[in-house]
Amino acid sequence: MRSITVELGERSYPIVIGSGLLGGGFDLSAQVSGPDCLVVTNETVEPLYLEALLADLAGKQVGAISLPDGEVYKTLETVEDILDTLVEGGANRDTTLVALGGGVVGDITGFAAACYMRGVNFIQVPTTLLAQVDSSVGGKTGVNHVSGKNLIGAFHQPRAVLIDTDTLKTLPDRELKAGLAEVIKYGAIVDADFFAWLEDNIEALVGRDAAALAVAIQRSCELKAAIVAEDERESGRRAILNFGHTFGHAIERCQGYGDWLHGEAVAAGMVMAARLSGGDGASAERLGKLLERAGLPVRPPAIAANDLLAAMGMDKKVQKKQLRFVLLRTLGDAIVTSSYDAARLDDVLEAAS
Repeated sequence: MRSITVELGERSYPIVIGSGLLGGGFDLSAQVSGPDCLVVTNETVEPLYLEALLADLAGKQVGAISLPDGEVYKTLETVEDILDTLVEGGANRDTTLVALGGGVVGDITGFAAACYMRGVNFIQVPTTLLAQVDSSVGGKTGVNHVSGKNLIGAFHQPRAVLIDTDTLKTLPDRELKAGLAEVIKYGAIVDADFFAWLEDNIEALVGRDAAALAVAIQRSCELKAAIVAEDERESGRRAILNFGHTFGHAIERCQGYGDWLHGEAVAAGMVMAARLSGGDGASAERLGKLLERAGLPVRPPAIAANDLLAAMGMDKKVQKKQLRFVLLRTLGDAIVTSSYDAARLDDVLEAAS
């Protein structure tokens, strides 16, 4: 078992990573300050891990709600279902919400926790690789709007993140690969040595080698924890974590949420961003080759350039109606900038149409 701390002063919290943590392998009840909690999961994860999670919450009064599975349900209506359950159960400000599932469950649960009685505690128990290395850490919560991804939300940090790597054994291959996109992102934007390690170990990761996955998860969490501690509310450096996401979110919006998985859209978006970055093309080439070896798409589906550009206009990094992108100086060194080659952007978008 390994523990990483997200350093946020009085709101600091641990990311606990290990095998066999669910089913009584970790005293999660110690992170629940009040007498009761509500577990939020979905219909896919519930039969796999809810019973095991309950063993980690011994001594607490626990309720549960199971949501339908899928990005299409990441809506205000789903949040309302959770809030109704809390109200009907007489939940107070000392109630803790526990998110058991992937990124959609985590984002929805965190947002419900941020809203209920102006904020109650919540805990992340991510069961997908993408959630374990990215969305469960950092306190970004929210839901989608018909006009854009994650447009409705709040920063609300969890009390703890519990990552049982054994949950990856039941993760479908497609979702495992989608999670690898976010792992590769960390190497691309901030750690060239980690990127090189991924190049050497990508087949082991795709093949679910437990030791390789443990290294990748730990390093990803270490990098994200350090960036979040530096810039909690994304007013500066944290925005580099959105590498590929401006394009990726636009792809998801244009395709319809759930057609492409988030990690798949981000993979194609990272290659687009790397090409927009310019230079000699070496970074884009290495990135594309690694993503292909991970079984991820390196080009988007056919979408009209104007449609992609319109969807990108709702990106949360837009300032004064001007697009900003996360671009690469080189692998391991990313910046957020509104200075980009407009003609090259046109070329990148036209190549997707």
